[in-house]
This record gives sequence, structure tokens and C-alpha cells, in this order.
Amino acid sequence: MIRKILILFTLIWISVYLIAALTVLNSKPQGAVCQRVECMIKDSIQSAFINSYEIENILKKQKLYPKGKNIDSVICREIEACLQKDPRIENAECYKSPTNRICIEIVQRLPILRIMSQSGDSYFVDSKGKVMPETRTAAYLAIATGNIDKGMACKELYELGMFLQKDKFWNAQIQQIHVTPEKELELVPRVGDHIIFLGKPAQFGEKLSRLKAFYEKALNKVGWNKYSRISLEFNNQIICTKKEK
Repeated sequence: MIRKILILFTLIWISVYLIAALTVLNSKPQGAVCQRVECMIKDSIQSAFINSYEIENILKKQKLYPKGKNIDSVICREIEACLQKDPRIENAECYKSPTNRICIEIVQRLPILRIMSQSGDSYFVDSKGKVMPETRTAAYLAIATGNIDKGMACKELYELGMFLQKDKFWNAQIQQIHVTPEKELELVPRVGDHIIFLGKPAQFGEKLSRLKAFYEKALNKVGWNKYSRISLEFNNQIICTKKEK
């Protein structure tokens, strides 16, 4: 009987201790001040279009930077709304930690093509097929030039850009896409002194698959600088134009 009473008393004591501990951990002292702002930018290795210093400056200009403010006065939704107005940011999440820190998580918009049209427009197309203002250069991106309007940039060129992004070989090989006055596509490779003529913007995968096989079977033998132009315009055909001597 005494043993049962001791066990019951012990369980009650443990329960009271746990409740008290949780209450202390979850309670915030009145007047607690934000001691630190932690900013995490996702995909920052792949693309660095915005950094923590710029996030801080954006919030300071709008008088929303939380460091040093009463933690209860910080409204996370206001911070999120402010940051999501920036054209480089796809999404922002803000939350408070139990240790009086404000945590901000940023998802950047990821450009896949740089557009430099004949009309003088210069901008990016992002991974969602939307126009993104050119805020910084991105040397790793293919550049699209020529007769480009925003409709073509966000549809046909976006589709080609996504194909290149997903294919390791072609992403490394293609450095420029040129749109002719007839709205046909020419590709400029990084390796090989030739122009790749795709024709109308369609069937990218099939056309470039044929060209890759041609690279492996023919150009590796005759040399990558033998031809000035390789046309993939017609189905199941590769038409090569030799360089003039």
C-alpha cells in the first residue's frame, strides 16, 4: 500500500514538474526585445540574386526591421508582404522563435533565360515562365537575342529554356539562342564553331537528341569545326553546311 502511494506521489510530482517546465518555456516575459534576425535564403548556391544584407535594407527602409523592437509588436505578416513585393523574391515566410529571434525564410525567383531583344528590352524569364526584371547579371544563363516579344519569351523560349535547364549536356553546351525575323531559332554552342538551326520552336527534345547522336558518331571523328551550320529543321534529317576553305 505504501509503495502504491509513493508511486502515485512520484507520478503526480513528475506531472506537476513537466507542466511547470512547459509553462516557463512557452511564456514570454513582458517587454521582451528581438535580439537577433536570422535570414535563410534558399537556393542561394544556385542563384544569388538577393542576400541577407539586402533583406535587412528593404525592411529598414519600410521601418519593419525587427531587431531591437518589442517582440510582441513585430507583425510577421507585414514583413512577409513587404518582402514579397521585391521582384527577386518568390515567397517569404517570417516567424518568431521561443528565444526572441525573428526568423525569415526566402525563396528566390530562379531565372532560366536572359532576354536581350532587338527592340532593346532586357530582362529574365524565370522558372515559372514569368518576366523578371534584370537586377544582376547571371553568367551561367543562356542569352536569347533577336526578334523577341514578351509573349514568345514567356512561352516558346521559356519551354526551350526549361528543356535546357533539365538536360545537363545541353545546359552546358548552349550559350545563345537567336530568334530570326521569321521567328525561327538558331543556337550558338559553347563547343564547336557552327550554328545550330532549329527552325520553328517545336520538338526541342527530338531535334537535339538527333544532334547529340550526330555529335557522338560524326563530329567526334571529323572534328567539331568542320561545319559552319547544322540544320535540324526537318524531321529525321540533319543537313550540314561545310565551312568554306
